[in-house]
Amino acid sequence: MRGIIFAFLAGACITLQGVSNARISQDIGTWQAATITQLTGFIMSLLILLFVRDGKWQGIKEVKPLYLIGGSFAAVVIFSEVTAIQQIGVTFTISTLLIAQLCLTFLIDIKGWFGMGKRQMRLPQFIGIGLMIAGVVILKF
Repeated sequence: MRGIIFAFLAGACITLQGVSNARISQDIGTWQAATITQLTGFIMSLLILLFVRDGKWQGIKEVKPLYLIGGSFAAVVIFSEVTAIQQIGVTFTISTLLIAQLCLTFLIDIKGWFGMGKRQMRLPQFIGIGLMIAGVVILKF
C-alpha cells in the first residue's frame, strides 16, 4: 500500500512539475526552466538528506559510473515534457509519457537490463498496454 501511495504522489508531482515548467519556460525559456527545476530539486533533496540522514556515502564507490549519470536524464525529460505540453497539451503529454515509460519498463523487465531480474510478461500485461494506447488515441480525438 505504501508503494502505491508513493507512486501516486510521484505521478501527481510529475504532472505539477510539467505544468509549472511549461509556464516558466513561456517567460524565460525551456532550458532555463529545466535549470531552475534541477537546481530547486537539488536544494530540496539536499535539505531532506540533511534532515533524514539515511544511507551511506561510502557505497558510492560501488555504483557503476553509468548509473551515476541517471540524473542527467532529467534535463531531457524536462525539456521534452515542456515542449510537448506547449504543443499537444497536458493530458495528451502525460498520457503519452506514461505509455512510453510503461513500454520501456516492459523491455527492461523482459530483457533483465540494468541488473534487474528477468520477468515473464503474459498476455494480460500486453492487453493492458494496448488498452492504455487505445485510451490515449481516444483522448486525442
